[in-house]
Amino acid sequence: MLARVFSCAVIGLEGVIVEVEVDYSNGLPAVIIVGLPDAAVQESRERVQTAVKNAGLHFPRHRIVVNLSPASIRKEGPAYDLPIALGVIILSGHLPHDVVENTLIVGELSLDGVVRHTRGILPMAATARANGYKRMFVPEADAGEAALIPDLEVFPVRTLADLYNHLSGRSLLQPYQPSSSDALEPLYTPTDFSEIKGQEHVKRALEVAAAGGHNVLMVGSPGAGKTLLARAMPGILPEMSIEESLDVTRIYSVADQLPAGTPLIKHRPFRSPHHTISHAGLVGGGNIPKPGEISLAHRGVLFLDEFPEFGSRVLEVMRQPMEDKVVTISRAKGSLTFSANFQLMAAMNPCPCGYYGDSQKPCTCAQGVVTKYQKRISGPMLDRIDIHIEVPRVDYEKLSGDRLGESSESIRARVQAARDIQQKRFANGKSDIICNADMRVGEIRQFCKLQDEGQSLMRAAMSQMNLSARAYHRILKLARTIADLAGSEDIQSAHLAEALQYRPKLMLGSS
Repeated sequence: MLARVFSCAVIGLEGVIVEVEVDYSNGLPAVIIVGLPDAAVQESRERVQTAVKNAGLHFPRHRIVVNLSPASIRKEGPAYDLPIALGVIILSGHLPHDVVENTLIVGELSLDGVVRHTRGILPMAATARANGYKRMFVPEADAGEAALIPDLEVFPVRTLADLYNHLSGRSLLQPYQPSSSDALEPLYTPTDFSEIKGQEHVKRALEVAAAGGHNVLMVGSPGAGKTLLARAMPGILPEMSIEESLDVTRIYSVADQLPAGTPLIKHRPFRSPHHTISHAGLVGGGNIPKPGEISLAHRGVLFLDEFPEFGSRVLEVMRQPMEDKVVTISRAKGSLTFSANFQLMAAMNPCPCGYYGDSQKPCTCAQGVVTKYQKRISGPMLDRIDIHIEVPRVDYEKLSGDRLGESSESIRARVQAARDIQQKRFANGKSDIICNADMRVGEIRQFCKLQDEGQSLMRAAMSQMNLSARAYHRILKLARTIADLAGSEDIQSAHLAEALQYRPKLMLGSS
């Protein structure tokens, strides 16, 4: 009689229920797997056969056919080992057929029957609950991740023998109970702002950026502190909500980058890829598309150091995700969409030698070389960056002094207060807007109204600085954030003036 066990596949960031059907017929002993399996799934034949034998159970000497339904979806990875093994055990008569009703089972098997870590457990668990499954058996290492989904009983499985003993009633497994140790250290430990000497105006710009989720470009000589400032940024970002944490954790689970022992990511990601990265590594891709760096930076910071050194194609593919907050990867077999609501931070030298405009060291580059270097960053890309800030050389007196600057904790308190104002503002609107940088034209018209004095200032700026429509809207969003930091309901002319100061000052970017 046919045995049915239910498992799950992950397509993009979403799970799809997979029905594992196991049956046998007369013929030479063999295991045949159908239903678009990849090489890892095909190899489960040997793993399952040896694991069942090492669990002390009989493996039937028949021609066994395993069908993974729906057959139209490509099955990849070893997550089907455990459900296939269980289907064989049921088929052999060791367990009744109804023992896995309302149950989802995933896990990779080693030859001795130990159940190993499987990627994508969080979207699988969410799919299980959405489809009415009451319980789920997962690898012991992944139980904390699956338990993040409420109303789903999660059983951690250490070995195939343990699962058999539980289902047969010999030795019951206990449902997973979350503990306080499930939330460990953050993925990245930032530098404290108090340790950074000088650069007060840059710190102010980063505070504004953190408060509104705005993109930042820092330009300055080598060694001025651009990278150090960027790496301190996560320390002033506001706490993630539980919905944001689940979004980020889902991406890291699918990408198999969730740290061991950390089922839920509670701190905002900070990603800093090298400038040799490919465009597929940045936005995602592959034959079976996986999330790229911009998706791994979702709800956090993507830091691109040495900005002009990135390939022009690599940078240009970011333009649409920066506007849409998602990236869609299309292949012949279909399209997948990954979340990509990240905050871009970039750092660059003003010229190849790094000292164009430096107060102490002369630049050795010809004017044409400087212009060519700066034009590696296209105008449309610069237009998508809200804050352009120059990072000057730090004086000796500030570097050698003992005085500490303002701590990240106190800056973060102001940022959190500004974000709380924004949360209240957008509470009655569309739920996908969580900060000022996410506002669209309708919200800008509603929440970024200028008074007469501000209108006059903006009119003059549009004429003198040749601002595009996108730059106009970005300045208004930035001014709204500055007003929120000041606790002002209206955008004052001083707030607008500060926002205008953050427009590009590069030779090519005088927009």
